[in-house]
Amino acid sequence: MIVAFSVTPLGVGEDVGEYVADAVRVVRESGLPNRTDAMFTSIEGEWDQVMDVVKRAVAAVEARAPRVSLVLKADIRPGVTDGLTSKVETVERHLAR
Repeated sequence: MIVAFSVTPLGVGEDVGEYVADAVRVVRESGLPNRTDAMFTSIEGEWDQVMDVVKRAVAAVEARAPRVSLVLKADIRPGVTDGLTSKVETVERHLAR
């Protein structure tokens, strides 16, 4: 499964990069395939693995912020691996035509 999620601290002002970095650090240390862009962090793995990482990423932000917003989108597709890369490669292949 692939989960794209965004963790946003609330009540800490406009500069939230330091808080978001705490969440991304948890994801990167998990060892699961992941990508971070300007809006979301995507992570790939089995249900329990991915949800545990999301929970820990939220907890990392929650430890320093009075309130946390979580946006999550999941692609649940049993048997598919390396979807994080292959889905993008498919689009790029179509764009190259």
